[in-house]
Amino acid sequence: MGILIGVIIVLFVLGSMMALKPNGIDQRLDKLRMTARRLQLNPKLVSCPDWIKGKDNEYGRGMMGQYCLVLENIQLPHTRYQVIDGQWRPDSSFVDTTKDDVKLNIPSAIRSTQSHTNGAVKKTNFSLDKAPLDLPVSIEPFVKGLLTKANTIVIYWEDIAYVRPSTNPIYQHKAIESDLLVLKQNLEKWALQMQKNTVR
Repeated sequence: MGILIGVIIVLFVLGSMMALKPNGIDQRLDKLRMTARRLQLNPKLVSCPDWIKGKDNEYGRGMMGQYCLVLENIQLPHTRYQVIDGQWRPDSSFVDTTKDDVKLNIPSAIRSTQSHTNGAVKKTNFSLDKAPLDLPVSIEPFVKGLLTKANTIVIYWEDIAYVRPSTNPIYQHKAIESDLLVLKQNLEKWALQMQKNTVR
């Protein structure tokens, strides 16, 4: 009887320990975010912004990966882009495109920090409009939005879909760093393109 009780206790302890161990997807996601952190992409899990289609293709629903690259000696306009048909398109709720003189349509909290010319908000930057994503095939389908402000460029994407076998059957842990390096290079390229068009 004592042996049976001992075996039950050991099985209970082992079961508790196994329950604490992260599953395979969590381990993959941790590796992805640690690599991104090492590459200075500053990953964060955030609530889906209300201007991005998240879970079940609904705006602002669910959680999303936010990867942020801070660039020295660069000044970016405050803009938002969404992915439509594999291209960057300005967020229509952020930009008023109904007028000939296109201006930002932004909340008053942000408006107070923007430069004004005769009371009007500065024109938005359309330099990435219709620009292709050109990201690795394992990342591109999961990218949802892009935000720029000050010296920061932020990409929103479903990073958990990158590591799930059901959504990314070609996942290879050896490809994480090379995929993230391509992502970082594109963020730098897009930021420089926007700064160049702002300076003109």
